[in-house]
Amino acid sequence: MQNSILLKTLRGERTERPPFWYMRQAGRVLPNYLKIKENYTFWQMMQKPSVAAEVTLLPIYDLSVDAAILFSDILVIPHALGMGLDFIETGPVFENPLAFRENPLEGLHPDPSKLNYIYDVIDEIIRTRPENTPLIGFCGAPLTVLLFMLQGLGRKGDFPDAIRFIYEKPEETKQLIDIVTDLTITYIEGQMAHGVDVFQLFDTHAGLLPFDLYQELFMPSVKRIAKVVREKNVPFIFFPKGIGAGITAIKPEDCDYLSIDWQTPLEMARKLVHPAIGLQGNIDPRLLYASQEEIEKRLQPYIEFGKNNQNWILNLGHGFMPGLPYENAKFLSNWVKRVDWGRNI
Repeated sequence: MQNSILLKTLRGERTERPPFWYMRQAGRVLPNYLKIKENYTFWQMMQKPSVAAEVTLLPIYDLSVDAAILFSDILVIPHALGMGLDFIETGPVFENPLAFRENPLEGLHPDPSKLNYIYDVIDEIIRTRPENTPLIGFCGAPLTVLLFMLQGLGRKGDFPDAIRFIYEKPEETKQLIDIVTDLTITYIEGQMAHGVDVFQLFDTHAGLLPFDLYQELFMPSVKRIAKVVREKNVPFIFFPKGIGAGITAIKPEDCDYLSIDWQTPLEMARKLVHPAIGLQGNIDPRLLYASQEEIEKRLQPYIEFGKNNQNWILNLGHGFMPGLPYENAKFLSNWVKRVDWGRNI
């Protein structure tokens, strides 16, 4: 593992090119994933260690990425809290979303044993992964997880009922944040105990709240989580999508690397974010719908950025989108490895 280009970068060592991996790399665009999916539901794939490990490692072989990320879902925490959850074609659905309950705090009973199958998956990944392939563990941040718990969406949306709940019931919101955060930390500790090498916290919907409110209500939980991860000497990546200029408020004690969405140019982010924090990102995943000629043209500025910034992990500004051509994802991977990054090491 000492020769992993991702771990070298995270340790502050110089490398000849930036490491890369992609959010949502284990699925969607991979033909081999779609073949596996023909025989299992999403839940079944997650819960069967041999299948989940195979899916986790597919991008290593099919996209030549520099790291695997655990194949799982951010909503395993609500499920372990006792909420009825199902995955349908349009997305996750909760039986009885919290925002519509008379007493939202009733019926939430943390059961960490419901997460044990994920640790079995991690064990299988580590047993079967190729040499020098780090495993990235992850979970959803409290805001994003709570929005789903409150709204119960089976599709992407702006969570209007959840946001209304947060404003109308601030004290109950704080209690729910604590419940989610406590079990999340237990879950993260379990992932680290089973050997994940890096950890990423996904706050996909961080931008739905004004940053001052986000900072007041949710950053304390992010800081708690960061402390737990970093005390185990596991590198911590934080992805607060959509917070805009809020990235200026992220401090070195909050994360080792900050993942930048595609709305903020990397050069601007580098000026705004504390220099002790590395950056990850921020290619617009929708670019991969374009022709390969256009993709390569749009990637050119990243070469200069990568030349001047060793503490950068190349990634997307969010996950792979449905229907992206596999050939274009493969083209991007090959491009990272074939261009001259102009680094003197």
